[in-house]
Amino acid sequence: MTGRHPSDASIPREPQQAVHGEARWPMAAAVIAAAGLTLLLPDDLRLGPRWALPLVEGLFLVALIAGDPVRISRRSAAMRAVSIALVGVLACGAIRSTVRLVDDLMHGGSETNSADALLRAGGSVWALTVLAFSLLYFELDSGGAAARAHCTPPTPALAFPQHLTPELAATNWRPRYVDYLYLGFTNATAFSPTDVMPLVPWAKIVMAVQSVVSLLILGLVVARAVNVLA
Repeated sequence: MTGRHPSDASIPREPQQAVHGEARWPMAAAVIAAAGLTLLLPDDLRLGPRWALPLVEGLFLVALIAGDPVRISRRSAAMRAVSIALVGVLACGAIRSTVRLVDDLMHGGSETNSADALLRAGGSVWALTVLAFSLLYFELDSGGAAARAHCTPPTPALAFPQHLTPELAATNWRPRYVDYLYLGFTNATAFSPTDVMPLVPWAKIVMAVQSVVSLLILGLVVARAVNVLA
């Protein structure tokens, strides 16, 4: 009696998990806005020539859009490396601008003698840090947007209210870029976690660094502007 191989239909298959890719345009808009703010900064607050950082950021963004244009769902080591490089450039540029602004405030710079110029420069640097850190959270949390599109980790690095109170979350809810933008904004204004809790060391460190950066910008810029007006 000859044995019979089971047919493919008789082999149980695991259900394929749905992919919930996030739209690319919010993240792309944030990168474009950050590049625009960099162009508006005074020369001594930028890292390199006026065109350098926006050009690098634009090239990285074009590469990401070309590889995964409409929705962020393609898991690729190369795409992941480009995303990390992009947010790294944005973060380094924002921190460099902050350091230069603080140095100018302490030792006197071209924009520190005018309240209007100082508030414009300080506001641009502050907004740049919010965008840079929001993109940093967006890319590092749970392996990035592409990884989150395929599965939601049981223990995320950043606990949103929907994680803490699942009954309030929509079906298949995942944090989107706007959630990370809100996190970056509230952390930059409250100087501490508000509704999103950092659960792992890197998240706590990054949020602490952003709080310090924001405190330096807002505190020193406002104090100097008041002094100039007085």
